[in-house]
Amino acid sequence: MMISETTVAAVADTLSKQEETVGGWISHHIQNSSEWHLPGLPLHLPHFKPFHILGMEVDLSITNHTVMLWIAGIIVISLFVFFYDRRKKVPTGFGAILEMLVVFVRDEIAIANMGEKEGHRFTPLLVSFFFFILIANLMGLVPLFSTSTSNINVTAALALVTFGATQIYGIKQNGFIKYYTSLVPHGVPLLLWPLMFVIEIMGLIAKHVALTIRLFANMIAGHIVLFAFIGLIIIFKSFLVAPVSVGFGIFVYFLEILVAFIQAYIFTVLSALFIGMSVNPEH
Repeated sequence: MMISETTVAAVADTLSKQEETVGGWISHHIQNSSEWHLPGLPLHLPHFKPFHILGMEVDLSITNHTVMLWIAGIIVISLFVFFYDRRKKVPTGFGAILEMLVVFVRDEIAIANMGEKEGHRFTPLLVSFFFFILIANLMGLVPLFSTSTSNINVTAALALVTFGATQIYGIKQNGFIKYYTSLVPHGVPLLLWPLMFVIEIMGLIAKHVALTIRLFANMIAGHIVLFAFIGLIIIFKSFLVAPVSVGFGIFVYFLEILVAFIQAYIFTVLSALFIGMSVNPEH
């Protein structure tokens, strides 16, 4: 039986439209939005007129990811207000799990990378990083919520906190001149010193840019893969494809839970390492 070119073109056009539909569906779920889509009730969030400062446009409108950040912050605060009680010598229930994670961050991340004194000093910041990023990551796997850490603006803000801490406490601990001169390795010839100083400054910035992109890319990539597997059902519309698509989707979903913990851990470890290097440049 001969298949006409018109039929082939029609099938190709149909598949192309389905792929565009799936692509739009995926983009809709991973992008930031001015609406929070609740069941049967899309919530329109406040929009403010942008203003310009120093040639930059600043938009302070409330978006979906902004709301997710607020909820993540409320959850973290609530966990430690209602479940974590330091007055108890032996925490019980969910408080014991929080105690275990706090001790892990203090001993295996803060003290291990920053030393005893500075480790205890920066434990509150690192614990805040770990729990906030973890909750924000996991929220994207819960229906009705989205992953705010898949927004590069959010991860950049978190990396800026780390960058600010490295500079402020590095200068406070060592002095302005000593801190920045210590960036250049010992033994560099005087003629090469200006070049090496510029390279080290660029490297310092690049480390925090990588901190930004690593968290953002891992969180958004996982969601794209998950939605892509589910989208195969829309494209092929076959009972044979559906079980495979759903099976891989479930696998990626549980993998995303693991990635949420790993990325929170990696961001916290690197933050501790960068701050520790700035406070103790000789090490």
